[in-house]
Amino acid sequence: MSIKLGKQSRSVSIIGVGCTPFADILTNPKTKGLTEGELFGWAALEAMKDAGVEAKDVDIYFHGQTGPQMFSDYITPNMQVADWFGMRGKASVHHSEACCTGYIALDLAVNAVASGKHNIVLSGGIEITGSGPEPGKPAHIRRELSFEDIMGGLPRIYDRAYTRSLEAGLTNALDVVAGDYCRQYGLTDEQMDDVLNAFAINHRRSSALNPLALHQKEYKDTAKEAGFDDVMAYMKSAYNPKMSEYLRASGFEARCDGAAAVIVCPTEMAKHFKQQPIEVLGIGTAALEGSQPHLEKRGTAEAIRQVYELTGVKPADLDLVMANDFVITSGLLAAELSGYISPGEGWKYILDGRTSFDGDKPINSNGGRTAFGHAFAASGLADCFEAVRQMRGQCGAHQVKKLPETVMLRGFGGGQNLTAGILRTVQ
Repeated sequence: MSIKLGKQSRSVSIIGVGCTPFADILTNPKTKGLTEGELFGWAALEAMKDAGVEAKDVDIYFHGQTGPQMFSDYITPNMQVADWFGMRGKASVHHSEACCTGYIALDLAVNAVASGKHNIVLSGGIEITGSGPEPGKPAHIRRELSFEDIMGGLPRIYDRAYTRSLEAGLTNALDVVAGDYCRQYGLTDEQMDDVLNAFAINHRRSSALNPLALHQKEYKDTAKEAGFDDVMAYMKSAYNPKMSEYLRASGFEARCDGAAAVIVCPTEMAKHFKQQPIEVLGIGTAALEGSQPHLEKRGTAEAIRQVYELTGVKPADLDLVMANDFVITSGLLAAELSGYISPGEGWKYILDGRTSFDGDKPINSNGGRTAFGHAFAASGLADCFEAVRQMRGQCGAHQVKKLPETVMLRGFGGGQNLTAGILRTVQ
């Protein structure tokens, strides 16, 4: 069903962004021993400094975390972190939308300002995915979580009445996008393997130049250390095993810990702050329960339809696409569904290096979830952080070749929520 969409009551712009390193909090010297509140506060204070505002200037903050009970032993995590960035007593709201939480965080902040209720809003996301709380111990004392611990929570994204209880859910439909793409455009399995490996190599090139990224080494260097002169031979070796029919280990999220934050205000106020304001032209949203076939493709298409209708932006206007890609095929899907790359052509662009940060059609210039890292609720705002800094020309060694003026953020998480937001530099 087509829904008639209304415009925002007033224009909203991003005036500040912050992001911690995406790392393993138990071992990384920059983050070792920090708590959830300290990480969230780090990102929030950085966003305030970036904007040139203080805690007293912020009207309300939104707190996003995917699994506060599992990872933090909190039920009301928004209030538990307030003291770490000067927000004691401030109005706040917690929300959780699986791996789409950080993208919804932007939407909530924008709506709070667009409605006219608030003027300066902070929205952040935090996740510590690799460790959990030790019962009865202070928050900085944590125990390492196993892969089984994390995956044990996956069924909770499925409906309990007719899906999970009957064990009928599509619990790991990881190959749907790759398989459909091969069938639709006539690629062989070998060609798709080359495409996905090339995509992973390109992402690592970006993350190796990004001081906040989890992975700081290119695959070509890893390959040499393992005795391979040819990086593609390494990518097809036992060092990078196939985990499903199409996807190798390099095509899955790199789970880690981190936080990110954004500050928004009315666009007419934005020019009075420190940084170049970035307007949020609009955000399209969709949601499908996890057992629905082809939910990522269907939901992404609907969210993109909405945001194009809301904003009047055309595919040719896009300069950069950021897509939550905890499965690496998501970047290809989002780029083609948005029209950023013509359908059926994206695989060629990837093989030719054109989707790299230094290509003419960059996708996930920070390295995406497979290389920058995936801190669940924080990931969407880390992508927003990246997009804003790219648009300001502040990304240093991994700055894209053409300064982006219009960027699409495609969020996806947990078989629940999908978003498509469009950012544009305020002239």
